[in-house]
Amino acid sequence: MTALPALAPQTVIREDDFIQSVADALQFVSHVHPADYIRHLSAAYEREESPSARDAIAQILVNSRMALLGRRPMCQDTGVAAVFLKVGVGVRFATARGIEELVNEGVRRAYLDAGNPLRATMVADPLFDRTNTGDNAPAMVHVDLTPGNVVEAIVAAKGGGSENKARFTQLNPSSSVADWVVETLPTLGSGWCPPGLIGLGVGGSADKAMLLAKEALFEPIDMLDLIRRGPSSKLEELRIELYERINALGIGAQGLGGLTTVVDVKIRTFPTHAASKPVALMPQCAANRHVRFTLDGSGPARFDPPDAADWPEIVVERSADGARRVDLDRLTRDEVRDWRAGDRLLLSGKLLTGRDAAHKRMVEMLARGEPLPVPLDGRVIYYVGPVKAVGDEAVGPAGPTTASRMDMFTDALLGQTGLLAMIGKAERGPAAIDAIRRHGAASLIAVGGAAILVAKAIRSSRVLAFADLGMEAIHEFEVSDMPVTVAVDSGGASIHLLGPDLWRRV
Repeated sequence: MTALPALAPQTVIREDDFIQSVADALQFVSHVHPADYIRHLSAAYEREESPSARDAIAQILVNSRMALLGRRPMCQDTGVAAVFLKVGVGVRFATARGIEELVNEGVRRAYLDAGNPLRATMVADPLFDRTNTGDNAPAMVHVDLTPGNVVEAIVAAKGGGSENKARFTQLNPSSSVADWVVETLPTLGSGWCPPGLIGLGVGGSADKAMLLAKEALFEPIDMLDLIRRGPSSKLEELRIELYERINALGIGAQGLGGLTTVVDVKIRTFPTHAASKPVALMPQCAANRHVRFTLDGSGPARFDPPDAADWPEIVVERSADGARRVDLDRLTRDEVRDWRAGDRLLLSGKLLTGRDAAHKRMVEMLARGEPLPVPLDGRVIYYVGPVKAVGDEAVGPAGPTTASRMDMFTDALLGQTGLLAMIGKAERGPAAIDAIRRHGAASLIAVGGAAILVAKAIRSSRVLAFADLGMEAIHEFEVSDMPVTVAVDSGGASIHLLGPDLWRRV
């Protein structure tokens, strides 16, 4: 009779050690970029030739260093929590609760931390009520049972701007993955906040391919080293080909046109059906947030911040870069008509805020003939949902949200309220551009991924309407020299069309 193999000693993971590790990991990634991303982004900054893209990268790098030193979120969208666990067969959890419940308790601790509150963005009912859960739970949890007696974890936070741009296709077996990716990238727009990464999952089934693509984003960024040493496999050849072809599209930082759209391309594969070629594409924004840790039963994980000396010390000088100063309290339609796509502005004065939910309410009120709670005549509205303030902050990190989500409301607001301009990130769609042109308005962009830098320009904040919407309420900000760029001018010219056209190399 064959003897059974001896069982290794069990590792006991205490409930609170696991919960605290998840919470600490989410707090850590909220304000600490992976050093490999910073190295590659710094190299992109040094070689960038487009002034607008170089300025955008500089703001992201300065913001990253501010987040690291100040322990505040690098982006106001503190993301959907995702936890990937490899649990060794020799591990026992000292708990009566399920693993998803433990993860969600860690999420609650992290997002409700009074010292560094993170913005809760999860809504409980995706179809109807869409009521915020208030604590950013539940997380997306993936668990694998593996050999060994430790728990290996990856904890990530992914914002809606990049998550919304995920794509999937079923190619014919003989079709080119590279061609599909290069054809697809321009259709994403710039709401995913490049420069970032592209993760590809090829094979398996539809669900497997999407998971592969997301997991690929957590691999070490090594494109500069790969190019230096040269490829050693067909997969590495494909990565370099895609890196070069995507960057040759000229999309550039924030879609403004430039040399770097991605700092790396990662690919994971899995066997698939002979008749299939599932391909998933997952972009990762400039807020590239994830961390790995291992639990071996000795206590919670520790997260040591990197040395700030690894971050470039870039000074974003506003006084000599040709930016025009704008007094929001005296802004007129004629002044707005004088702006041109690509102009850099410094805004000072009173600024309104509003996102999807507030826009929906306002348009519904206008349709019923009701007065708006806040007059918009002669005003500028900022598409933002800020993080809760701490200490002496006027407001927490307050970067822009994707402007195109407000496109469906743009014509009604411009036509019925006297609104002069809007601020968001990324491009506007054709219908919104047409409305902006017809009404002599403008659409401006702030840099996505520079939420702390933007917040430093905000001197005060108060809620004016729709307080029940939380971070989506209408606020009034008092701003001083808030940096923005004219994305769509009153003539309908768009920097997101002009910029990439200028820098495209294919």
